[in-house]
Amino acid sequence: MKNIKLSEKDVIVPMDVPYNKREVYIKNYLTLTENTGRLMLFAGDQKIEHLNDDFYGPGISKDDATPEHLFKIASNSKIGAFATQLGLIARYGMDYSNINYVIKINSKTHLVKTSQRDPISKSLIDIKDIVEFKNYSKLNILGVGYTIYLGSEYEHEMLSEASRIVYEAHKNGLIAILWMYPRGKAVKNEGDPHLIAGAAGVAACLGADFVKVNYPKCENPAEAFKEAILAAGRTKVVCAGGGSTDPKAFLQMLYDQIHISGAAGNATGRNIHQKSYRDAIRMCNAIHAITIENKTVEEALKIYYGED
Repeated sequence: MKNIKLSEKDVIVPMDVPYNKREVYIKNYLTLTENTGRLMLFAGDQKIEHLNDDFYGPGISKDDATPEHLFKIASNSKIGAFATQLGLIARYGMDYSNINYVIKINSKTHLVKTSQRDPISKSLIDIKDIVEFKNYSKLNILGVGYTIYLGSEYEHEMLSEASRIVYEAHKNGLIAILWMYPRGKAVKNEGDPHLIAGAAGVAACLGADFVKVNYPKCENPAEAFKEAILAAGRTKVVCAGGGSTDPKAFLQMLYDQIHISGAAGNATGRNIHQKSYRDAIRMCNAIHAITIENKTVEEALKIYYGED
């Protein structure tokens, strides 16, 4: 398969990007997607979302016990960008200035269950804080991420906040990625492909450049997921990686998402960072091979197992 390469003229710039920020937006978009239009995002925002459950315990490498493991992986492997909270970047960024960053603007823990209260996650910072930090830190901050829980009784607050964040991000030439998860007492099946497609369509209405959604849980998910790709229109769809699973099955799923469903990449966390440093690097490079380099699953597995 041939590699996909985009030029500056191939990038569709949203109309809410001011003329004087178009070049910045195009540069950020091409850097983030490595000139392919596809996104390989290393997701490291779970230290708030799941506390230490994802980083310490049975089946998790001891390397993952410290936050620096995330930065070491992002610094030394092939990724489009590393997504995490600004505070963590501020603590480690001085030693890892070569990383492309996406700042996750909102986060919540998993302690309050849906049975107690529908989920809500509000901004920890705003775009002007990020722009200010980007200017004086000189780090490669390419975009921002924000989670919305559709179906929550608080969805209106998150929708309003996300709409403003996307608009302000574009005003500053930043790429906007929305995490869209149907969740709450009103949601009967979070894995319903029709509901996931609806969530992708909402992200398009908010003007997101990319939308991160969960892969459907149904018979023949690769075919069912096509509905979400169509619903998102010009907003590119990427899949959340979910919990750690068998490397071959995981890489096959990523391949199917791109080459059957038409997804534009993936956002993977636990399937990378819960491994040892060496295996995490190899997994990143294997995911990158499928997502960016158009390699087969067999070629990616050789990279993961160190056979090439």
